[in-house]
Amino acid sequence: MNIHDLDKETLLGVIEDFAKNWLAHDGLWFQAVEKDTDMQTAIRYDTEAWEKFTVIEAQRIMKRHNIPENSGLEGLKKALNFRLYAAINTQEIRNETENSFEFYMVDCRVQSARFRKNMALFPCKSVGLVEYAGFAKTIDPRIKTQIICCPPDPEAGHGHFCGWKFYIEE
Repeated sequence: MNIHDLDKETLLGVIEDFAKNWLAHDGLWFQAVEKDTDMQTAIRYDTEAWEKFTVIEAQRIMKRHNIPENSGLEGLKKALNFRLYAAINTQEIRNETENSFEFYMVDCRVQSARFRKNMALFPCKSVGLVEYAGFAKTIDPRIKTQIICCPPDPEAGHGHFCGWKFYIEE
């Protein structure tokens, strides 16, 4: 038996496992760099990796789901649902207008685990900005990204872990 022979329920479980495994690898990689150097250096390397990965991820999602280039906010909303961690995190789109929407990570697997262990939230703001802005610009270069909140912001972890506003200026 191989992956092509699996039923839908099993395939959904496999997708969740893939996402968890990818996230575990990402975290272990980060921790190894942090242990060998320091948090600041690990974040710098993480940012460099995300700057490239987010473009690759967006391009593959666009191709797989027939999202055309320059597809605006509608294309971005669709693409956000197919990101790898969408299978294991809870995300919401709020406050939609004709020219903008807000995207919230309500439950983030990494941050929730830290929260449960009474650890400080991982300070992912600088990496997140590169990640989300790069993803959005790959979908449509007109899209601008603004941080609503992201750890280490004090409001992060209260109803959501991070929030992003995506908009196109008229």
